[in-house]
Amino acid sequence: MRAVVQRVTKAKVTVEDRNIGEIKQGMMVLLGVESDDNQQDCDYIVDKLENLRIFEDEQQKMNLSLKDIKGHVLLVPQFTLCGDCRKGRRPSFSGSAPPNEAKNLYLQVKEQLKKKGVTVATGQFGANMDVSLVNQGPVTLLLDSRKLF
Repeated sequence: MRAVVQRVTKAKVTVEDRNIGEIKQGMMVLLGVESDDNQQDCDYIVDKLENLRIFEDEQQKMNLSLKDIKGHVLLVPQFTLCGDCRKGRRPSFSGSAPPNEAKNLYLQVKEQLKKKGVTVATGQFGANMDVSLVNQGPVTLLLDSRKLF
């Protein structure tokens, strides 16, 4: 499971000019699910999102987590994160989970975050979405449940 995490002051996602998810301070998370991902991958990503210290304290040091600031998450499914661009000129998506499996794990991440008290807004699985955000810092991090990076 892969995630692109951006520290934001606000973010929103629209589908066909209709706002379907919006947050203020927190994280904008693009989530890609790979074919062999399972519950352990969800647990890893959820723990990282909840506890990653990327928000500034009074001394402008990144010492605070999402739960410390009571921040929100905009969770957007993005299968292209699992694309492999090493060969040729067109990405291969053979490592992406099939849509039903990917959707189920995506929803598990969402539900686990909610159970931890995090306010979660979402994109729409399988839709063509427009995402806008204000990246604070900018701070952008990559997560991989297999710790490849």
